[in-house]
Amino acid sequence: MTHQILIVECKQEVSTFNPARSHYEDFIIHRGDELIAHHRTMRNEVGGALSVFDQHRGEVELVPVISARAITSGGTLAAPDWARLRDDILDALRSALAARGSDAATLSAYFALHGAMASEDEDDPEGDLLEQARAILGPHASIVASFDLHGILTDRILRHADAICCFHTYPHVDFFETGQRAARLLLRVLRGARPVTARVFIPALVRGDELITATGAIRHAVDAARELEAGGALSAGLFWGNPFTDVPSLATYSFVVTDDDPALAEREALRIADLFWREHEKMRVPLTPLDEAVRIAHEQLPCGGTTVLVDAADATSSGASGDSNAILRRLIETNYTGRALIPIVDPMAAQAAFKAGVGSLVTVRVGGALDPGRFAPIEVVGRVRMLSDGSFRSESFDEMWHAGPTAVLLVGDITLIVTSHAVSLYDRSLFYAHGQDPRRFDLVVVKSPHCQPHMFKDWAARYVDVDAPGSTSANLRSLGHTRCPRPIWPLDEEVTWERRATIFRRPRSA
Repeated sequence: MTHQILIVECKQEVSTFNPARSHYEDFIIHRGDELIAHHRTMRNEVGGALSVFDQHRGEVELVPVISARAITSGGTLAAPDWARLRDDILDALRSALAARGSDAATLSAYFALHGAMASEDEDDPEGDLLEQARAILGPHASIVASFDLHGILTDRILRHADAICCFHTYPHVDFFETGQRAARLLLRVLRGARPVTARVFIPALVRGDELITATGAIRHAVDAARELEAGGALSAGLFWGNPFTDVPSLATYSFVVTDDDPALAEREALRIADLFWREHEKMRVPLTPLDEAVRIAHEQLPCGGTTVLVDAADATSSGASGDSNAILRRLIETNYTGRALIPIVDPMAAQAAFKAGVGSLVTVRVGGALDPGRFAPIEVVGRVRMLSDGSFRSESFDEMWHAGPTAVLLVGDITLIVTSHAVSLYDRSLFYAHGQDPRRFDLVVVKSPHCQPHMFKDWAARYVDVDAPGSTSANLRSLGHTRCPRPIWPLDEEVTWERRATIFRRPRSA
């Protein structure tokens, strides 16, 4: 029997502390054969899954349904836009089902999801999608889903998916491999495996260098999950969630999926959780106050080299707005004399630069375009050095990124790259695409909590994690969580952990 595998992708990470709403237009949509053509060139989850399914063409037939990937992370998805996106996906599933007619009993599905989406009226979009997909496809369809480890592992996800897997690396370098693991997992289910999942809730929200899976304390738990998969477990992993998506299920979760062995799943999920809990108090960021960070930058000037100020509180890849001017303001106020390179989202400033033209002087107000409650605009006079459409390929994964109309402004010795839309800043793509080599600057503002070390950290003279305002601040107590479970570390003192696993299993009749 040939198994028909539906391919669905829906991915966005949000910060609910970012007041700027995300919209349908922030997603790139591919449908049908276009989905396959696009993803065969990508080193992402769907690309990885296709590489496995292609090796089993006699066993499986691919049914590309729909792919919806956000251009980058952002604020909470507006309710009408989530309704439109969900309806698009569900309608595409219904159409795929109707086209198969009497062969529908052979359908299964692979969902590439994130896990940290949220809309104004839906805290768990991924769980909602899986629940609705289960209702459409019926109880006999096998559904496997892959997730970012910053996802939030809800009951609804585990009730409606047969099995799941998640990334094993941070910074993320295993998108493609995770898709491969998901495809192999689905094939095992189709060949008769009976998945049973044990999940452990852990009351902790974590950040910092100890989460780097190659070197940090988190590696003990993640390595245990990898070893379980290598030893035959269907899947295992650790979700440490996105602390900036303040929803009722936000927490850290370990999980193990076995083939019809709930005792093994429970024991090993608890072991992974133990390995995490014993190290969790290390998993926070030692932040340097903003004024102190700028003082360090001044002090480094006579010594040479590049000072990197990490403004992870405005990390667009984590859902921030990207329009923070907090560091820019302090550099101007303290008369910083070095050459500085700073990215900032401000569509009106970019528009003014386009109107003025290359070579012109332009007076613009920058900052606070999207998050005015945190950032007041600064008026600056700058020379327009470059204008672009803001479309370029990422350094990390060779994907097309779209920043919209983008201007390079020289404000004294400060180079601003002013984009109309946020793009991820976990590598140097935006800088390189606009003619700027970070190594040639005395100071670079990096709006990402962690980049691969060769991007900045390996060669920076000073590398400073700044305690700046923003909707993705690692100073978690500054954000104002109101909806996540409490007590939870580090928002509360003296948090204890009840060591317990919950078992999820799809009924055998399915």
